[in-house]
Amino acid sequence: MLALQGIKGPSYRLIHGSTKEITSMKKETMGRPMNLSHDILPEVQPHIHSWTKIYGKNFLQWYGSQAQLVIGEPELCKEILNNKHRAYPKREPQAYVKKLLGDGLASTEGEKWGKLRKLANHAFHGDSLKSMIPTMTASVETMLERWKNHEGKEIEVFEEFRLLTSEVVSRTAFGSSYLEGKNVFEMLMKLYFLIFKNLFKFRFPGISKIFKTRDEIESAELEKGIRDSVMEVIKKREKKAMAGEEDGFGSDFLGLLLKAHHDTNEKQRISVDDLVDECKTFYFAGQETTNSLLAWTVFLLALHRDWQEEARKEVLQLFGKQTPHPEGISKLKTMSMIINESLRLYSPVIAFERKAAREVRLGNLIVPANVELQIPNLAFHHDAKFWGEDVHLFKPERFSEGVAKATKDNMVAFLPFGMGPRTCVGFNFATIEVKIALSMILQHYSFTLSPAYVHSPFHFLTVRPQHGVRVTYIRCELCKPCGGVMVKT
Repeated sequence: MLALQGIKGPSYRLIHGSTKEITSMKKETMGRPMNLSHDILPEVQPHIHSWTKIYGKNFLQWYGSQAQLVIGEPELCKEILNNKHRAYPKREPQAYVKKLLGDGLASTEGEKWGKLRKLANHAFHGDSLKSMIPTMTASVETMLERWKNHEGKEIEVFEEFRLLTSEVVSRTAFGSSYLEGKNVFEMLMKLYFLIFKNLFKFRFPGISKIFKTRDEIESAELEKGIRDSVMEVIKKREKKAMAGEEDGFGSDFLGLLLKAHHDTNEKQRISVDDLVDECKTFYFAGQETTNSLLAWTVFLLALHRDWQEEARKEVLQLFGKQTPHPEGISKLKTMSMIINESLRLYSPVIAFERKAAREVRLGNLIVPANVELQIPNLAFHHDAKFWGEDVHLFKPERFSEGVAKATKDNMVAFLPFGMGPRTCVGFNFATIEVKIALSMILQHYSFTLSPAYVHSPFHFLTVRPQHGVRVTYIRCELCKPCGGVMVKT
């Protein structure tokens, strides 16, 4: 049906569909470091880069026997993500991903999604976010205290930011330290690896009920372990609340979930499984994406020192050497431009997936029911048609007049957090955390990219630096006469 409408794509291969070709392309690019270029699409999504050139913006690929229509036209993607007629629900997650996120906000649909989204909106907007700022700054202070022992030396910031973002998620959402959540994060990391390892492996439906691979057995054990650990955190909070040690269940994310779980109104109440799945989702999404964004932004500022200095001037003008505060954070225009350009070039999330719930007209196409739809937002971010011939250059000034005017008449071409009703609910949480961390780093340190750094972005659930981000940093001092920054050598 799609071929009759001019849609082409790689030939279907028995059992595996396109998965072997995709895996082969990814393995080839992972094995070779890049030069210091921001043109990462051919490395991170080589199949999208290659097949778009051969088959056009919209093409058909196969995950096993499942048809996947890749949509490369932003206006069609806008229609899918806005989903006004409820024709494009989330697709069923792959088995390993479901073990990671369960049936939570990221994957569920309908009335249940509406209930969970309402809770999440309340947790990560307005006054709730403001109340998290002191915790975020305290976590960054802990990290910077650790850095004092390494001044003038190299440090691998991707790992440092993993610890930081884990601490922030644990303390802001669950009222505990990283050490208490450490067990959960370690099991999540092991499960991430199994997802990555099996993402493009296809098995006959139902065969896992008869014969389980070692990875399937291990992932089931990890899923149970994560659930047990999350339940410990939940029971600990419930016990404190019942003993009168807490102000009810608390006002953080866990507290809001527990209130909903114990709600006397059955329509508002959420189950234990919902409670656990939402905790798992936030442990993952709140840590993994922010970690990636922080690491790539520091990489870009280490490489482009002029913008590092511009950002530092802005930070010192707004905060001096004082801890960042909400009023100043909202005025960080230069830093917002830098973060948006980082999200464009190294977007943590590289694709959004939906499916056609029924046969539907999409633009001029008739899409058959149950066809999966893939929106390759990273490809939009690196398309010269929308961003100009300098598309692969780091130019934060693109965003000087905001996101809406950054592209050539097409704001749909910038989708780091999605759009429509399912826009990432935590994007304000992530950007505030990144602004605080960068501000406090810039207040204290100047940094350059280490000569030992190897540029090799790759996709491991998010876009990560395969070999980390190594920088050399030294303490900065305020220069009283000019108010600028002097580097102590």
